[in-house]
Amino acid sequence: MRNIIVLLFLCFSIVTLAQSKGFTKEDTLIGSNTSYRAWWDVIHYNVSVKPDFKNKSISGNSIITYKVVADSLPYIMQIDLQKPLYVDSVFFDRIKATNYKNENNRWIFNLNPQQKNSEHTIQLFYHGKPKEAVNPPWKGGFVWKKDSLGNPWMSVACQGIGASVWFPCKDVQSEEPENGAELTMLVPDTLVAIGNGILVHQQKIGKDLVSYTWQVNNIINSYDIIPYIGKYTVINDSIIGENGLLKTDYWVLNYNVEKAKQHLKSNVVKTIKCLEHWFGSYPFYSDTYKIVESPYLGMEHQSNIAYGNSYLNGYAGKDLSKTGWGLKWDFIVVHETAHEWFGNSITALDVADNWIHEGFASYAEVLFTECEYGKEAGNDYCEGIRTSIDNDIPVIGKYDVKKEGSGDMYNKGSNVIHMIRQIIDNDDKFRLLLRDISKTFYHKIITTKEFEEFLILKSGKNIKPIFDQYLRTVQIPRLEYKISNDTLFYRYSNCINSFNMPVKITAENEIWISPTTQWQYIELNRPRQSISLNRNFYLSLIKVK
Repeated sequence: MRNIIVLLFLCFSIVTLAQSKGFTKEDTLIGSNTSYRAWWDVIHYNVSVKPDFKNKSISGNSIITYKVVADSLPYIMQIDLQKPLYVDSVFFDRIKATNYKNENNRWIFNLNPQQKNSEHTIQLFYHGKPKEAVNPPWKGGFVWKKDSLGNPWMSVACQGIGASVWFPCKDVQSEEPENGAELTMLVPDTLVAIGNGILVHQQKIGKDLVSYTWQVNNIINSYDIIPYIGKYTVINDSIIGENGLLKTDYWVLNYNVEKAKQHLKSNVVKTIKCLEHWFGSYPFYSDTYKIVESPYLGMEHQSNIAYGNSYLNGYAGKDLSKTGWGLKWDFIVVHETAHEWFGNSITALDVADNWIHEGFASYAEVLFTECEYGKEAGNDYCEGIRTSIDNDIPVIGKYDVKKEGSGDMYNKGSNVIHMIRQIIDNDDKFRLLLRDISKTFYHKIITTKEFEEFLILKSGKNIKPIFDQYLRTVQIPRLEYKISNDTLFYRYSNCINSFNMPVKITAENEIWISPTTQWQYIELNRPRQSISLNRNFYLSLIKVK
């Protein structure tokens, strides 16, 4: 009983704290691991769905296999399903349930006590018109579109809005079923349905329907479990990677087969080879690698990458770095493939730390440019994307309320990683560090705190002030300097008190200095009028009197 009281008190405290900071109880129930979620762990999802294109509705059922991971708790279970979808019936361990109710975008179940470490199933039958994506993938939901020939083309984009926008689940980023998921789609026999992982079953149903069942064996985040339904043709391919044969199939609309053959294969082969070199082996060999043409720009769905970049180089034909390098390769292939390592294999516990996903995926763009065109080209690209940094709010968001930080998590996150690389000052060691990150946190959920502690330990560098400065504030430090005769004085300003990042400057030659917020000085060999800052550091250089 005392454990119950303590847990309920903590839950109440989280809710109260969130509300005191301008967030609602709803924000907390969506974004935190409350007592309704904490006592059980999802082991496997088995989702079946039948879409009705004409009416923009779906019907289906979701079987959640779960394990009880705590005892002496109130066995109240929260299953998320967003309105206007509606649960029709529920079965616990195949026995019909009656003791449950709907609360906004979740269903609450009162259960009998369950033994710790025991495994159970809950099956929910549901139907309705799911929220339609307004501007996928940024404002997501179910996607109902037609291809250029007028054929039905359906999918889902739900990062941010959550997987519960289309199926019942435990919709929190910290939850990943360790035994993967199975997705069955019942569609007209004129269409093809693609899911994550491997096609394990295909069956004709009645006169004009076909059932497709796809299975992913590795851990997977619920927002990555995605159907694609349309007039698809598959281009089978494979490469030899670090772990042997990796299937790399391309599912494309029928009329884009030739474009896809010419464009995708070369981009994918180069991308995987480069990212395996830097990050280590692709994390999901047993589930293969697929690119699926999608009715929106792109998304990192595990082993099932959404591709809507129109077979163009750049980002929808644009160079986000404005350097020219970004038009020499396909942004969506590189960025979304990088998420297989950072985002899908290594997942942030809370969306507030999603810079771990996006910062590294954005830095993969730098690394790919370097792989193809040399180190200075990569430096050009990294410097170029700084122009898009807004410094509006911190990169790290608000915890426990499903609140991401700034969109700067992409380009600012990338530049933070690039500066850490400069400080390590040895590309071989930096590469080994990246591969060590992939190996240590393989298929794991982490926090920024865990991540920075690991980097400090492995690099031997105290990078915490860098994290505190660039991820937790919006201030960009100024390196102030003045020269008196042959003495160079320097310090940091516009920064936290502990900021002390080493930096390269050029006086007579390029040298390292270690500024703090206090004035320091070094003697020069001869008087100078000015110094320059190495371009790989995201700072302002200011000459003062």
